[in-house]
Amino acid sequence: MPPNSEVVEFGPKVSDTTGVLYEMDAEPEGTAKDLSTLKTTDGRKLELVWMNIVLFIYVHTASVYGIWLLLTAIKWQTFVFSVILFLFSTVGISGGAHRLWAHRTFKANLPLRLILLFFNTLAFQDAVYNWSRDHRLHHKYSETDADPYNSRRGWFFSHMGWLCCKKHPNVTAKGKLIDLSDLRRDPLVMFQKKHYLILMPICCFILPTLVPVYFWGESLSVAWHVPALLRWCLVLNGVWLLNSSAHLYGKRPYDQSISPTNQSFLIWLRMGEGYHNYHHVFPWDYKSAEMGHFSQDLTTNFIKTFARLGWAYDLKSVSLDMVQKRVLRTGDGTHPIWGWGDKDHPQQDIDSTIITHKKKIK
Repeated sequence: MPPNSEVVEFGPKVSDTTGVLYEMDAEPEGTAKDLSTLKTTDGRKLELVWMNIVLFIYVHTASVYGIWLLLTAIKWQTFVFSVILFLFSTVGISGGAHRLWAHRTFKANLPLRLILLFFNTLAFQDAVYNWSRDHRLHHKYSETDADPYNSRRGWFFSHMGWLCCKKHPNVTAKGKLIDLSDLRRDPLVMFQKKHYLILMPICCFILPTLVPVYFWGESLSVAWHVPALLRWCLVLNGVWLLNSSAHLYGKRPYDQSISPTNQSFLIWLRMGEGYHNYHHVFPWDYKSAEMGHFSQDLTTNFIKTFARLGWAYDLKSVSLDMVQKRVLRTGDGTHPIWGWGDKDHPQQDIDSTIITHKKKIK
C-alpha cells in the first residue's frame, strides 16, 4: 500500500525528482518502443519508471542473499534485533499510517504519535501524508483507474507493478479531491513529510546496519543484508499482499460485491490486516476485524495496550449488531468511504459506532 503518486493535492506541481517508493513519479525516460503494446485498463500506454525497477531488483536479489546469511552467518543478537525491527515496521504501517492517520480509527497522544511516526519511517513506505492520501484514494475508488493499486490490472500490478510505472492520470486527478486537511493540521506528519529524505535513510537503513556492528560486533555484510534490506523487503511484500492477494483470493463474508477478501495467509500471520473484506466494509474500525478472537492480532493488541495506558483513546469499533445486519445484506455495496469523517459516511453507521477509552477531561 505505499504510494507512488504526485505530491500536490492543491497548488503547483513540485519537481519530478523521484526514487523508489517516493511520493512523486519519475518522467518515463528511456522507455523502449516495444513497451507500447502494454496497456492500462482504458488502453493508455504503460510508462515504466526504470529507477524503481532497478532498485526493486537489487533489493529482492540482496534479500535472497540476506536469507542465506540468516541461515549461515548471523549472530543471535542480530536475528532478535531483525525480528523486533520487522514487528516495529509492521506496526508503523498497520497501526500508524493505516489505522491512525489514514482512517482515523483512534486518536493518540503526543508520545504515541512520535513512536508510531518513528516506526513508520523505519518501514520506509513513503511519508504518512502521502501514504494516507493514496490509501484514502484506494478506498474511495477501489478497482478503478483512480485506484493507485487497481487489482483489475492483475496480481503483479497491484502487488508492486504500480510502483514501477507512471501512474494513471485518474489517480492524480482524484487524488487532488481527497480531504487531507486533518493531516495538514498535524505538525508531526508535516515535519516527517518535509524531512523524509533525511529521516528515512537514517531510520530504515543506517541505524539497522550500524547498531549490530557497533554493539555486538556483527559483520557489516550481515547487518546490511538482514536487519536492513531483508527486513525491509519482507515488510514491503507483506503490505503489498494486501493490495494484490487480498483483493483476488479469499472469502467475502461481509460484502460479496466488492473485490477485497478475507485472505487466509494474511490472517494466519496475525499482523492485523488479513480481514480485508471486513476492513473495506468498516474502514473506521480500529481492529480491522470483528470482535472476539478475530481481533487478536499484533496491531490491535498494540493499540489496546496503549489505550489502557491512556495514550490511545477514542477507539472506534463496529457493533456486532451492525456486522450481522451487513452480513444479511451482503452485496448491497453502500457508498465507499476512506474512514471516520468521510462526507459519505452514513449517519446511521456513525450513530452506531462504539467509541471506547475516551480521553478524560480534567
